Amino acid sequence: MALTSKLPHVGTTIFTVMSKLAAECGAINLSQGFPDFPIDEKLSDLVNAAMRTGHNQYAPMPGLPALREAITNKVERLYGFSYDADAEVTIAAGGTQAIFTAIGAVVHPGDEVIIVDPAYDCYSPTVELFGGKPVHVRLAADMRFDAEAVKAAITPRTRMLMINTPHNPAGTILRDADMKRVADMLRGTDIILLSDEVYEHLVFDGEPHASVIDHPELRERAFVIYSFGKVFHATGWKMGYALAPRELMAEFRKVHQFNVFSVNTPIQVALAEYMKDAANYEAVSPFYQAKRDRFAGGMKNSRFKLLPCEGSYFQTADYSAISNDEDLSFAQRVTRDFGVATIPLSPFYKEPPAGQRLLRFCFAKQDATLDAAIEKLCRI
Repeated sequence: MALTSKLPHVGTTIFTVMSKLAAECGAINLSQGFPDFPIDEKLSDLVNAAMRTGHNQYAPMPGLPALREAITNKVERLYGFSYDADAEVTIAAGGTQAIFTAIGAVVHPGDEVIIVDPAYDCYSPTVELFGGKPVHVRLAADMRFDAEAVKAAITPRTRMLMINTPHNPAGTILRDADMKRVADMLRGTDIILLSDEVYEHLVFDGEPHASVIDHPELRERAFVIYSFGKVFHATGWKMGYALAPRELMAEFRKVHQFNVFSVNTPIQVALAEYMKDAANYEAVSPFYQAKRDRFAGGMKNSRFKLLPCEGSYFQTADYSAISNDEDLSFAQRVTRDFGVATIPLSPFYKEPPAGQRLLRFCFAKQDATLDAAIEKLCRI
């Protein structure tokens, strides 16, 4: 049977590759971004209670009203702006599905979408699936947002700009000044903004999370994407949500209803109740900052050079003092020979910078897991 691939250059994701290798080698898995510790028992109990009391059938397509209301209450509390829970909030099957749906809703064949590399690996293939043209712009050498480079990439065919803060995999954040630069470059255009803010509550060292919601010029043209899985240590639940002005959200829901239609009902019931207590998400930042600091402190005795980690649960490290191997080969060698699995950064780029030698470590792990990994890494 003749078959022409829509994604001929796409293979198995690097996350699957490295997690499989970790399992084969019995290595400590600091590659794929998921915690190895349990979720809050209160949240588990709420899910179980929802199942036992009969919340097991389809939820409304946009999500349960109670959960959408809880989200708008949280957003207003944090950013002083109130989305319309009925028309501007949709519950999704994780942040990735929300990103896929937003792109599918507004990107037409031939449209250009600016992607800032290194970028989460679903961005570019999704643009291509809907006939768009990914336009790749790199972060600056210090892994910070390069507004001038992004501005230079804008053409009359630009349909969407995708930004991500805190950044996966770089671990850097956008600040208010960066958001103002984005507003300046988009002013007077019809460009739609997609802001991937799934690590919203993982910002460190007293820095505020800079959201497009704080900037009226931006939120009026933006899909803003969030993840319950990242915040509440439950990545396997695949639960997230999207915020957007009603005109954009109407288009989003047209795609969403034929993609997943609606998502897990008992978990929505549980999250609606759990989010009533702001402490359940406010405690996330100090929790992960302590893990970042534990990992960074232990790695001071290694030959790796850690780059600044301002947010997310990923630490990027330069290994150029250890090896000149390309990052995939080095990551595989570290997994096989030293028993720690990581992620090479090159798969996050269309064209990786020449000579770059970076790995990404996930520190969303139990302290014992981190300590064991640090001991192994310091032997390299």
